[in-house]
Amino acid sequence: MGVIVQNITGNTAMVIWPKMATCADSFYSIMYHPNWNSMLSSYSRKSFQKEERVPASRSSFVVENLTPLTTYIVCVTCQSANPSSDQCRVFNTLEQDSASASNTKKELALGIWLTSSVLLLIIAAILLYGCLHLLCRRRHERLQGRKGTSKQDRGKAWTKSAAYTLEELSGQSQLMQDTKEKHAGGIQLATIIENPSACKESIIQQPRLLHYRHWEHTLQVHAVVCQC
Repeated sequence: MGVIVQNITGNTAMVIWPKMATCADSFYSIMYHPNWNSMLSSYSRKSFQKEERVPASRSSFVVENLTPLTTYIVCVTCQSANPSSDQCRVFNTLEQDSASASNTKKELALGIWLTSSVLLLIIAAILLYGCLHLLCRRRHERLQGRKGTSKQDRGKAWTKSAAYTLEELSGQSQLMQDTKEKHAGGIQLATIIENPSACKESIIQQPRLLHYRHWEHTLQVHAVVCQC
């Protein structure tokens, strides 16, 4: 079985093999391993690092993700059988070309950019959540403050209304007391008029009481006394 390796680059190689009639209803196994040393390694499936299965309808396969400037051995068998020496080929990968190195750098840069973008989005989302939470908290505190202020205003208004009502009641009470005093002075004046002989005695006995009466009543009493 003649296995051919061609189109070798720093990272890939194409493996070609002739079809076998015994594998018409089965599959092919492509096994390869880097840093091959025929003196230390055997042709056993356990000695190979990687293995790929290919349908029996195919007769070629491109091995990828190889290491540049490395010696590889590749073997092709039917149904994962242990290979023989005539089913294997040894080849060396080339130096990595500039285009491939550029693509690798681009992929690395793209991965770093994507990772950084995701981290920035997460940080921005956390900051936005914190700001919204702080704004909602301040708004709630303002509403609570307004409610407390309105309650205080209502209390002050009620206190003023109560004080005003008390002042009105006190004024009315004072007015009623003055009215009673006026009526009492009138009765005493009538008594003095009916008993003119007692005018002088009444004035002498109660000079202080007449002095503290209302000015209007005092004037009336003095007028009566003069007539007497």
